[in-house]
Amino acid sequence: MSAVPESTTKTPTDTGLALPANLQPDNPLWRFALAFWQFDNVQAQCLALQQQGWSVTRLLSAGWLALHGRRYSGLEDATVTEWRERVTGALRAIRQALPKADAEPGKFRAGVASLELDAERIELALAWQTLTTNDPETGDMQGSRELIRANLVAAAPTAGAADRMQPQLNTLAGTLAAFSKGDLQP
Repeated sequence: MSAVPESTTKTPTDTGLALPANLQPDNPLWRFALAFWQFDNVQAQCLALQQQGWSVTRLLSAGWLALHGRRYSGLEDATVTEWRERVTGALRAIRQALPKADAEPGKFRAGVASLELDAERIELALAWQTLTTNDPETGDMQGSRELIRANLVAAAPTAGAADRMQPQLNTLAGTLAAFSKGDLQP
Protein backbone atom coordinates (compact mmCIF):
# COMPACT_ATOMS: atom_id res chain seq x y z
CA MET A 1 0.00 0.00 0.00
CA SER A 2 1.50 3.34 -0.96
CA ALA A 3 1.16 6.63 0.88
CA VAL A 4 -0.77 9.49 -0.66
CA PRO A 5 1.53 12.41 -1.52
CA GLU A 6 1.07 15.47 0.69
CA SER A 7 0.45 17.64 -2.34
CA THR A 8 -2.82 15.84 -3.06
CA THR A 9 -5.74 18.23 -2.76
CA LYS A 10 -8.61 17.14 -0.55
CA THR A 11 -12.00 16.95 -2.15
CA PRO A 12 -15.20 17.63 -0.17
CA THR A 13 -15.76 13.88 0.19
CA ASP A 14 -12.32 13.54 1.82
CA THR A 15 -13.14 15.93 4.64
CA GLY A 16 -15.18 15.34 7.74
CA LEU A 17 -18.17 17.42 8.64
CA ALA A 18 -17.53 20.62 10.54
CA LEU A 19 -19.70 20.58 13.67
CA PRO A 20 -20.21 23.60 15.91
CA ALA A 21 -17.96 23.70 18.96
CA ASN A 22 -20.90 24.60 21.21
CA LEU A 23 -23.11 21.65 20.19
CA GLN A 24 -25.47 20.60 23.01
CA PRO A 25 -26.47 16.93 22.61
CA ASP A 26 -28.53 17.01 25.83
CA ASN A 27 -31.14 19.63 25.05
CA PRO A 28 -34.94 20.02 25.32
CA LEU A 29 -35.51 18.67 21.78
CA TRP A 30 -33.56 15.48 22.63
CA ARG A 31 -35.42 15.05 25.93
CA PHE A 32 -38.74 15.58 24.12
CA ALA A 33 -37.74 12.99 21.50
CA LEU A 34 -36.93 10.40 24.18
CA ALA A 35 -40.21 11.03 26.02
CA PHE A 36 -42.38 11.17 22.87
CA TRP A 37 -40.82 7.96 21.49
CA GLN A 38 -42.18 6.06 24.51
CA PHE A 39 -45.84 6.66 23.61
CA ASP A 40 -47.82 3.83 22.03
CA ASN A 41 -47.56 3.78 18.25
CA VAL A 42 -45.17 6.75 17.96
CA GLN A 43 -42.18 4.59 17.09
CA ALA A 44 -44.15 2.50 14.60
CA GLN A 45 -45.68 5.54 12.90
CA CYS A 46 -42.37 7.42 12.70
CA LEU A 47 -40.58 4.39 11.28
CA ALA A 48 -43.38 3.83 8.75
CA LEU A 49 -42.97 7.44 7.64
CA GLN A 50 -39.19 7.02 7.52
CA GLN A 51 -39.64 4.06 5.16
CA GLN A 52 -41.48 6.47 2.86
CA GLY A 53 -38.63 8.98 2.84
CA TRP A 54 -39.59 11.13 5.82
CA SER A 55 -37.00 12.33 8.33
CA VAL A 56 -37.82 11.46 11.92
CA THR A 57 -35.69 14.41 13.04
CA ARG A 58 -37.84 16.77 10.98
CA LEU A 59 -41.01 15.21 12.43
CA LEU A 60 -39.72 15.52 15.98
CA SER A 61 -38.62 19.12 15.39
CA ALA A 62 -42.01 19.98 13.90
CA GLY A 63 -43.87 18.39 16.81
CA TRP A 64 -41.67 19.99 19.46
CA LEU A 65 -42.12 23.42 17.90
CA ALA A 66 -45.91 22.96 17.74
CA LEU A 67 -46.02 22.12 21.43
CA HIS A 68 -44.38 25.47 22.05
CA GLY A 69 -46.71 27.44 19.79
CA ARG A 70 -44.12 27.83 17.04
CA ARG A 71 -44.44 27.13 13.35
CA TYR A 72 -42.11 24.75 11.51
CA SER A 73 -41.11 26.09 8.11
CA GLY A 74 -39.81 22.78 6.78
CA LEU A 75 -36.44 24.39 6.09
CA GLU A 76 -33.37 23.14 7.89
CA ASP A 77 -29.73 24.03 8.06
CA ALA A 78 -27.53 22.31 5.48
CA THR A 79 -25.39 20.85 8.28
CA VAL A 80 -28.40 18.93 9.63
CA THR A 81 -29.23 17.54 6.19
CA GLU A 82 -25.61 16.67 5.45
CA TRP A 83 -25.19 14.91 8.82
CA ARG A 84 -28.39 12.92 8.21
CA GLU A 85 -27.28 11.86 4.74
CA ARG A 86 -23.60 11.18 5.40
CA VAL A 87 -23.64 9.82 8.95
CA THR A 88 -27.05 8.83 10.32
CA GLY A 89 -28.26 7.44 6.98
CA ALA A 90 -25.01 5.56 6.36
CA LEU A 91 -25.17 3.90 9.78
CA ARG A 92 -28.85 3.03 9.24
CA ALA A 93 -28.03 1.43 5.87
CA ILE A 94 -25.25 -0.63 7.45
CA ARG A 95 -27.52 -1.78 10.31
CA GLN A 96 -30.31 -2.73 7.91
CA ALA A 97 -27.89 -4.72 5.74
CA LEU A 98 -26.77 -6.90 8.66
CA PRO A 99 -28.58 -10.15 9.51
CA LYS A 100 -30.76 -10.03 12.61
CA ALA A 101 -30.73 -13.67 13.71
CA ASP A 102 -27.05 -14.67 13.72
CA ALA A 103 -25.28 -14.29 17.09
CA GLU A 104 -22.00 -12.67 15.99
CA PRO A 105 -23.45 -10.36 13.32
CA GLY A 106 -26.27 -9.67 15.79
CA LYS A 107 -23.77 -8.25 18.28
CA PHE A 108 -22.22 -6.15 15.54
CA ARG A 109 -25.70 -5.03 14.44
CA ALA A 110 -26.50 -3.94 18.00
CA GLY A 111 -23.27 -1.94 18.10
CA VAL A 112 -24.12 -0.22 14.83
CA ALA A 113 -27.63 0.48 16.15
CA SER A 114 -26.08 2.16 19.19
CA LEU A 115 -23.89 4.29 16.92
CA GLU A 116 -26.96 5.16 14.85
CA LEU A 117 -28.73 6.39 17.99
CA ASP A 118 -25.66 8.51 18.86
CA ALA A 119 -25.74 9.95 15.33
CA GLU A 120 -29.45 10.75 15.70
CA ARG A 121 -28.70 12.53 18.98
CA ILE A 122 -26.11 14.70 17.22
CA GLU A 123 -28.55 15.29 14.36
CA LEU A 124 -31.17 16.49 16.86
CA ALA A 125 -28.54 18.67 18.57
CA LEU A 126 -27.79 20.29 15.22
CA ALA A 127 -31.52 20.77 14.62
CA TRP A 128 -31.94 22.18 18.15
CA GLN A 129 -29.18 24.69 17.54
CA THR A 130 -30.84 25.83 14.32
CA LEU A 131 -34.31 25.99 15.85
CA THR A 132 -33.14 28.13 18.74
CA THR A 133 -30.92 30.35 16.58
CA ASN A 134 -33.31 30.94 13.70
CA ASP A 135 -36.36 31.89 15.74
CA PRO A 136 -39.26 30.30 13.82
CA GLU A 137 -42.48 32.20 13.43
CA THR A 138 -44.58 32.06 16.57
CA GLY A 139 -48.13 30.87 16.12
CA ASP A 140 -51.07 31.94 18.21
CA MET A 141 -52.33 28.38 18.64
CA GLN A 142 -50.13 27.00 21.46
CA GLY A 143 -50.11 23.24 20.91
CA SER A 144 -53.34 23.32 18.97
CA ARG A 145 -54.25 20.52 16.63
CA GLU A 146 -54.14 22.91 13.66
CA LEU A 147 -50.58 24.01 14.41
CA ILE A 148 -49.49 20.44 15.10
CA ARG A 149 -50.97 19.26 11.83
CA ALA A 150 -49.48 22.15 9.84
CA ASN A 151 -46.04 21.51 11.32
CA LEU A 152 -46.15 17.78 10.59
CA VAL A 153 -47.19 18.47 7.00
CA ALA A 154 -44.31 20.97 6.69
CA ALA A 155 -41.94 18.13 7.65
CA ALA A 156 -42.97 16.13 4.56
CA PRO A 157 -40.12 15.22 2.21
CA THR A 158 -42.06 16.31 -0.88
CA ALA A 159 -45.25 18.09 -1.78
CA GLY A 160 -48.14 15.65 -1.58
CA ALA A 161 -46.29 13.16 0.63
CA ALA A 162 -48.50 14.06 3.59
CA ASP A 163 -51.64 13.16 1.63
CA ARG A 164 -50.41 9.57 1.27
CA MET A 165 -49.53 9.18 4.94
CA GLN A 166 -52.67 10.48 6.67
CA PRO A 167 -53.12 7.61 9.17
CA GLN A 168 -49.55 7.94 10.46
CA LEU A 169 -49.77 11.73 10.68
CA ASN A 170 -53.14 11.54 12.43
CA THR A 171 -51.71 9.19 15.07
CA LEU A 172 -48.70 11.44 15.67
CA ALA A 173 -50.86 14.57 15.76
CA GLY A 174 -53.22 13.00 18.30
CA THR A 175 -50.35 11.93 20.51
CA LEU A 176 -48.75 15.37 20.29
CA ALA A 177 -52.04 17.06 21.16
CA ALA A 178 -52.23 14.96 24.32
CA PHE A 179 -48.54 15.33 25.17
CA SER A 180 -47.67 17.23 28.32
CA LYS A 181 -44.74 19.60 27.81
CA GLY A 182 -43.56 19.44 31.41
CA ASP A 183 -39.98 20.66 31.58
CA LEU A 184 -39.35 20.34 27.85
CA GLN A 185 -39.45 24.10 27.29
CA PRO A 186 -37.41 25.82 24.56
